[in-house]
Amino acid sequence: MKKERKEDSFIKNPYYKGGNQALSAFIQANLVYPVNAEIPIEGTVIVKYDVDHLGIVVDARVIKSLGSAFDDEALRVVRLLKFEVPKTPRKLKVIFHKDIQIHFKPNTIAAPAPQPETRPAQLVYQVTSSVSKPAEAKPGEPKPGVITYTFKIG
Repeated sequence: MKKERKEDSFIKNPYYKGGNQALSAFIQANLVYPVNAEIPIEGTVIVKYDVDHLGIVVDARVIKSLGSAFDDEALRVVRLLKFEVPKTPRKLKVIFHKDIQIHFKPNTIAAPAPQPETRPAQLVYQVTSSVSKPAEAKPGEPKPGVITYTFKIG
């Protein structure tokens, strides 16, 4: 008979759903290079953050700074992260401490999203009057007792 293998650790660390590649993709998709930077700067901001038992980032602080605009952007992106936390025994509510490096490059300036082609909105109202017996309408003619309003906005 084989013995059951014990788990390696008592408390499991939180993880980002999809792994490190998904975490990097999320950061790159949401990171905006600060436009108020006087000269193009390339560098890394290191952020320490705490994840609660629900997988929410509850506290974030900059360990290695690159400038206030870059620090604020790094903190904003880290606070958007959502982690998966495996169940802990005895329903312990543990806060996990993690750190992350966020890289800034001048070519990471987000291009404005293309605006979808806008068409004028159309709103149609139908008002019916209370008629005891509905009358038959010929094809192509409006029904008697029905008033149709069409508004085009734009």
